[in-house]
Amino acid sequence: MNAIATGLAEIAVRGPSMCHVFASIDRGDYEGVPRSLRLGGHVTSIRLESIFWDILDEIAAAQDMSTPRFISRLYDEVLETYGDVVNFTSLLRIACLRYAQDRERTMTACAREAAVVEQV
Repeated sequence: MNAIATGLAEIAVRGPSMCHVFASIDRGDYEGVPRSLRLGGHVTSIRLESIFWDILDEIAAAQDMSTPRFISRLYDEVLETYGDVVNFTSLLRIACLRYAQDRERTMTACAREAAVVEQV
């Protein structure tokens, strides 16, 4: 069970504030971590919280790519789509959140299917 789920379970039992759940998140999860990579032919550095790097590593692995290659390809596709790239680090964070939301929906749907099969 992750820290947020554990905190939410504690709220159900003890009733502490929601702020406590988020205030107790591991500092390492929101510490900025820079990584150097090449975007558009230029070496640059991107600073994201470590939890976002973990998710980007997972996404890249699922695409059979290294993380720098995945990010570079995403950058190129955004450039091709819009003609410029604005606030790329925010795009990366939103991509991670969307990926996590989709993964959660998939896991929930699988759990529902398993429950139906179990009842049969």
